[in-house]
Amino acid sequence: MVAVILDAARPYDRLIISGVSQYVREHAFWRLYVEEDPLQKLPDLKHWQGHGIIANFDDRHVAKAIRGLDIPIVGVGGGYGWYDPASGIPYIFTDNATIGRLGAEHLLACGFEHLAFYGYPRTATSGWSEERAEAFAAACAAFGRPCQVFTGRHGTARRWEELQRDLATWIAGLPRPVGLMACNDVRARHVLEACRTLALRVPHDVAVLGVDNDEMICELTDPPLSSVDQSARRIGYEAAAMLDRLIQVGGSSRTARRAAAPERIVVPPIGVIARASTDTMATSEEDVVRTLQRLRENPWRKPDIAALASEACVSRSTLDHRFKAVVGRSIHEEFVRLRLAGVRRLIADTDLPLKTIAARTGFPSVQYMTTFLHRHTGLTPARLRTVERRRVP
Repeated sequence: MVAVILDAARPYDRLIISGVSQYVREHAFWRLYVEEDPLQKLPDLKHWQGHGIIANFDDRHVAKAIRGLDIPIVGVGGGYGWYDPASGIPYIFTDNATIGRLGAEHLLACGFEHLAFYGYPRTATSGWSEERAEAFAAACAAFGRPCQVFTGRHGTARRWEELQRDLATWIAGLPRPVGLMACNDVRARHVLEACRTLALRVPHDVAVLGVDNDEMICELTDPPLSSVDQSARRIGYEAAAMLDRLIQVGGSSRTARRAAAPERIVVPPIGVIARASTDTMATSEEDVVRTLQRLRENPWRKPDIAALASEACVSRSTLDHRFKAVVGRSIHEEFVRLRLAGVRRLIADTDLPLKTIAARTGFPSVQYMTTFLHRHTGLTPARLRTVERRRVP
């Protein structure tokens, strides 16, 4: 029996649980204890005869209850809360800096001159939001773009009217059009509601990007929400794999346990899953907009830059210069970025044979696709599919 002590009501935790379940189906013969009531997450530890625990240390009572237990424990989360590094408990968490940077790059690629970030007020558990905000602002600054950051006074929707009033006041004062990243999908939904109250068009006045890629939220919002997939399922999968190794080591020495499970592992995000909430180009450069539209329409076909330039009645170098000034990358670099993101999603999200994926994405063979992926990720397609492990249970 293994206890998974997470809050099943939270999108992030649900995705981690699904990753744990995936590992169990593939490799382990565990019975899982998962309490759906967030107020009753812990089993009766005085009488529970379990073999291990996977827990989020954002809850102080959970951290206190399991600290010192003489069974293998693996922590997961955003890197904050009541996790004690001196405990020796292995901890797997999200790469918040990369999440913030990817969000900024996505909105900058849409041509926004004004950027904004909506996070959570500072608490013992919200440091991940601050990390994302700082990385987002730094990426904007590196590109010469201003960025405004807002947290509001309320971290939950219990005081919905006050939260929405503060948020709407802030959004109303932002220059438009603006590219706005929220620290997670829940916060992004708050932004969409405030924009609706203000009669602002999404994405034309305010483009909105979240984090988590919780499909229940992303597909049901209006418009559907673009989101950074932070690979929460992989966090769960890796946590289960690490706990399995610790259980196998059993009563071995602390040194042996450390060799079996490094104490801290950062899991990188998969990338931005683009939907309608950021499907816009905030620039008056029509030739840049047309070029980017062509790239997005068919990310599998290498662009004929000379033909695009001829269509815009400019030289190839002029078009590439204008494109890079707006998007931050050359036309070829943006083509590679879009193609890589598409290939990664097909490999990670589906069970399609690699030969089928190669043909669908414009590669003449699996070998060519393998060379492309290894050059840009350091991984082969098979290894990428194994590492990201994102199949929905």
